Amino acid sequence: MAAAAATAAAASDAEGGGPPTALNREAPGGGPAHGRHWRQRFGEDVQVQESADGIPNLWVPRQRLLEVMRGLKGDYPMLFDLSAVDERSRSHRDGLPESDFTVFYHLLSLNGHGDLRVKVALAEDSCELPSLTPVWPAANWYEREAYDMFGVRFDGHPNLYRILTPALWEGHPLRKDHPARATEMDPYCMTDEVLEAQQSSLLFKPEEWGMSRQAKHTDFMFLNLGPNHPSVHGVFRIALQLDGEVVVDAVPDIGYHHRGAEKMGERQSWHTYIPYTDRVDYLGGVMNNLPYVMAVERMAGIQVPERAQVIRVMMAEFFRIASHLLFFGTFAQDVGQMSPVFYMFADRERLFSIVEAITGGRMHPAWFRIGGVTQDLPDGWDVMVRDFVDYMPARMDHYDKMATHNGILKQRTVGIGQYDTAEAIDWGVTGPGLRATGLEWDLRKQRPYSGYEQFDFEVPTAANGDCYDRCVVRVEEIRQSLRIIRQCLDNMPAGPYKADHPQATPPPKERTMQDIETLIQHFLNVSWGPVLPPSECSVMVEATKGLNAYYLTSDGGTMSYRTRIRTPSFPHLQMIPMISRGFMIADLIAIIASIDFVMADVDR
Repeated sequence: MAAAAATAAAASDAEGGGPPTALNREAPGGGPAHGRHWRQRFGEDVQVQESADGIPNLWVPRQRLLEVMRGLKGDYPMLFDLSAVDERSRSHRDGLPESDFTVFYHLLSLNGHGDLRVKVALAEDSCELPSLTPVWPAANWYEREAYDMFGVRFDGHPNLYRILTPALWEGHPLRKDHPARATEMDPYCMTDEVLEAQQSSLLFKPEEWGMSRQAKHTDFMFLNLGPNHPSVHGVFRIALQLDGEVVVDAVPDIGYHHRGAEKMGERQSWHTYIPYTDRVDYLGGVMNNLPYVMAVERMAGIQVPERAQVIRVMMAEFFRIASHLLFFGTFAQDVGQMSPVFYMFADRERLFSIVEAITGGRMHPAWFRIGGVTQDLPDGWDVMVRDFVDYMPARMDHYDKMATHNGILKQRTVGIGQYDTAEAIDWGVTGPGLRATGLEWDLRKQRPYSGYEQFDFEVPTAANGDCYDRCVVRVEEIRQSLRIIRQCLDNMPAGPYKADHPQATPPPKERTMQDIETLIQHFLNVSWGPVLPPSECSVMVEATKGLNAYYLTSDGGTMSYRTRIRTPSFPHLQMIPMISRGFMIADLIAIIASIDFVMADVDR
C-alpha cells in the first residue's frame, strides 16, 4: 500500500499537482523576479517562498515585523487572517527558514495588487512577536487565538488571554504534541479542588474586561447578555457595562461553541473531512465545501469540468438565499416584527425541498467532492428550480412592503451600529457588511472563481453602513442569487459532473474485477483518498456572511498537516464594542442581528 501511495503521489505530480514548497523558484508570485522585488523594497534579509495558490510568502525577521507591516498597509489595507503552524513534525521544508513555529499574516488587497502572506519563523523557546494591534485593530482576536492555540505571545497586546478555550485549559490545542482525541488523554476527574478553581475562574471581574466599576456621579451596572439568550443567536455572551439603559461598553465573550474543527482537519483524510466543513457556517451548506475542495484541487492539479462548476454555483446560490431568508426573518423578529419569519421560513422550506431532491440532504448535504460533485442532477431538477425562481421575485416584493419599508423597522435600525468603509477594512469586515458602507467589492466579481465570470449579476451596495443598510444589501443579494440560478438553469452545460482524475475519481467499478492494479487503486481512492504533494494553498469564496477561506498545508500524505479556517463571522464580532457604545440595550439587539453571524462560524 505504501508503494501504491507513492505511485499516486507521483501521478499527481505528473497531472500538474501543486509545486513543492521552496524558496525563489519560477512560479506565479514566487519566482526570482518577484523575490528581487521584495528584497529591493525591504532588504536582503527578506525571503520569498512560492505556494500552490500563487500568493507570495514573505519570510520576515521577527525584529522587523512591525516596520514591514506598516510599509505594506498602504497596498494591503486589510489584515485578512493571522494564525500559526507547528513546524516541528513537518518533513518537507526544503529551503525554508529554520522554524519550530511559523506565524503567518494574510494581507488582502482590494485594488488589484494581489494578496500577500507574511511569515515569521520562531524558535520553541522564544515564541514572542510584537502585537500588530497598533496597525490593524482586527489583530486583537487573531493574536489571542494564536496565543490560545499555539502559545505564541504578542508583546504590547492590550489583553492577551485565552479566547476559545477555558481559562484553566492546560496546553495549546493546535500544537502537534497536544492530544487530538479525548481517548488520548487521561480520564477527566472533577475533584472539589478543581471545581472550586473552575468556579473562581468564572467570577466576573470588570477590571479584567477593561471596565471600571464607577465614574464621577455614576455607579455602573454590569449585565450578562447570554451565553443563553435568544437575541445573541447562539451560545454567545456579551458582558455589558451600563449606565441605566445606555451601553457604556459591550465586551464579547466567545468560545462556547468551539469544537476544534482545525484540529479535526489534521486527523481526517482529505476526502473524509468534507462533511466537517458543512458544520462551520451551518447555514451555508455546500458553500462551506467549496473553498476546501477548491484548495485540494489546486494542490492536486485537478481541473473541474464545466458542468460541475455550474452545478456548484447553482447550489451555492441556493444556500445564499436560504441563509439570507433566515437572516431577514430573524432580523425583523429581533426588532419587533413577528410575521415575516413565518413567511420566510415557509419559502426556506420550499428551497430545501429542492436541495433535498438534488443532494439527498438538506442543511448539511456535504455534496461537493474533490473534482466535482457527488452525482449528476436528477431527472426533473429543472422543473423544480424553474418553479422556484419564477415564484420568489413576487415574494421578495411582498417582503419589501411587509418588512424592508416598514416604518417601525426603519426607526429601530437606521443610523444604528454605523461604521464607514475605512473602519470596516481596519476590522476585517467583508461581504454584505463591507458593501453596506458603499464599497462595491464582491469576490465573485473582483476575482471570479468556479466560472462566476460567465454570469450576469449586480453587486448590491448601500451608503450608510448601519443596521438597516446591512439588511437592505442582503435582501437585494437574494434577488441577484435568483438571477444567477436562472442563468444556471437556462445554460446548464452537458458533460461529466466530476473530473476524470486518479486523485479524485476511482476507476469504474466493473474494471476492478479484471485486474488487481485497478482493484488496489479503487480501494485506495475510497479508503485513503488523495495523496497530495507537499504544498500550501489558500482559497477563498464569497460566502453567505463574507469571505470564507481554507489555507491547507500538505506534507505529502493522505491528511492535511495544517488546516486553517478563516471565517467571516470571527472578525465581525470584534466590532461590537465600537459600534454599540452610547446606544441603548434595545439598539444592541438590532446591532447583533444585523451582523448575521453563526457561532460555529466564529468558534469553529
